Amino acid sequence: MTCTQERFLKDVANHKMEIIRDDGAYRHIRFKQPGESAFYFDLHTWPGQLCITGDMETFVFSRLYDMFDFFRTDQRYAKPGEIRINRGYWAEKLLATPRRGHTEFDDDKFRKVVNDYRRNMVRRARELGIRREDRRELWDAVDSQVLSETDNGEHRAMIAAYEFMHDIDGHGFQFEDLFEHNFERYTFHFTWACYAIAWGIQQYDSAKEQTKEAA
Repeated sequence: MTCTQERFLKDVANHKMEIIRDDGAYRHIRFKQPGESAFYFDLHTWPGQLCITGDMETFVFSRLYDMFDFFRTDQRYAKPGEIRINRGYWAEKLLATPRRGHTEFDDDKFRKVVNDYRRNMVRRARELGIRREDRRELWDAVDSQVLSETDNGEHRAMIAAYEFMHDIDGHGFQFEDLFEHNFERYTFHFTWACYAIAWGIQQYDSAKEQTKEAA
């Protein structure tokens, strides 16, 4: 499942901001629907670090003295109404993640790459003059020996692909250089946290601006 901006905004539609501490780079800001705990999150900052914690797991980032400035940078290039996130760059600044990390096996990407290899194998078999029935057997072998393992997790799927070898009349067909492909995607929770940080800082900055205008 992928977290989109629309999904995130639906989750926080009724959230209210509570500033618990606001002392320079030291902050504790809570975003929560009154009377509910679902999807609540807290932003904590102290010099050089930002921690998001709450109902959607905990992530800690480190880059600049004031981490709000770090996450504001990408938002400067956002389109109207866009919550701009930069998961690749932000992930490089992670100090701590949940035990399962911030990425996971992307089974859809794995299937796509395996199918691309399979089509090339069959094309090569055709060029070698291999009979149609044998090409069909090659196609089915990838299904039964490799793709069938995809739902069993990354380890099983990768082992199946690396060990695959199909011989037809002395011609070997296998998955070469599979290690060059990246089969990871960012987790739903990490993506949600990125939206939460960017959105939370927007709410904080907006409240600060309103306070200045009212003064």
